Amino acid sequence: MLAYIIRRVLYALPILMGVNLITFTLFFVVNSPEDMARMQLGAKHVTEEAIDKWKAERGYDKPLLINNQASGIATFTDTIFYDKSVKLFAFEFGSADDGRDIGYDISQRMWPSLAIALPNLILGLLAYITFALLVAFFRGTYMDVGGVILCVVLMSVSGLFYIIGGQYLVGKLLHLVPVSGYDVGLESIKFLILPVLIGVVAGIGSSTRWYRTIFLEEIGKDYVRTARAKGMPELAVLFKHVLKNAMIPILTGVVVILPLLFMGSLITESFFGIPGLGSYTIDAISSQDFAIVRAMVFLGSVLYILGLILTDISYTLVDPRIKLS
Repeated sequence: MLAYIIRRVLYALPILMGVNLITFTLFFVVNSPEDMARMQLGAKHVTEEAIDKWKAERGYDKPLLINNQASGIATFTDTIFYDKSVKLFAFEFGSADDGRDIGYDISQRMWPSLAIALPNLILGLLAYITFALLVAFFRGTYMDVGGVILCVVLMSVSGLFYIIGGQYLVGKLLHLVPVSGYDVGLESIKFLILPVLIGVVAGIGSSTRWYRTIFLEEIGKDYVRTARAKGMPELAVLFKHVLKNAMIPILTGVVVILPLLFMGSLITESFFGIPGLGSYTIDAISSQDFAIVRAMVFLGSVLYILGLILTDISYTLVDPRIKLS
């Protein structure tokens, strides 16, 4: 197991290097520091002195890849590539264009993102799997057909409709919870109820249909017919055999997104005023803060690769026949 994890980590390094090179090319070759300075300064006829000052304040006045004016190792380390890209591998995210420490911002903002994402994931799994098992139990009946139609209808509705409709109904008309905002400690619960509820409802359609397909595929297999032939009740067959053997595809969808929970939801956090990593990224894009965008792209790549490794490891926990070597 340890050898497998080490090998996968080594395989991941070239991928991260490729992502890093592509990001560097997009931000510093295609979109040069001069272009970034002009966009930030917001003037068509900005002076060269203002551009040079902006670049110097943010460390963009150095050579891109090789510093011919330096000597020794500084030839490669005293460059934009080293400062803005290579240091990301040590999780040194540097400073935002306005001077804020990006690493500190990430450490503070990941908790509101997790406060929404974890309840959304857990409650959503319980709701989706339960509904899918119920539909599979009554397969071929009017309840099955009605459940599928309901799922298709829910899938056809835009996620923005759930957010805006939920805010208007629950927040404006019923005044049950705040429409937006956030607080610390237990006071944050009242701000999290509505976005979590909307997140669960918005995912019922697609997730239930997917789980239903998995369960129906397992129901048609020989081991299920054998269990029924032995006189096992249908509910016991569903929960003891079908659900257990369907865990691998379920884990494939769940474990991969676990690390991405840290990244937050771009739309949800923006609409509900949650100071998480999702709204952090949106604000950085809006303000053209390229340092934050680069950091979030790299962090997302790392977490996605971590999710793939966790997925492979989780397979061995639910299916002893799978060996990692």
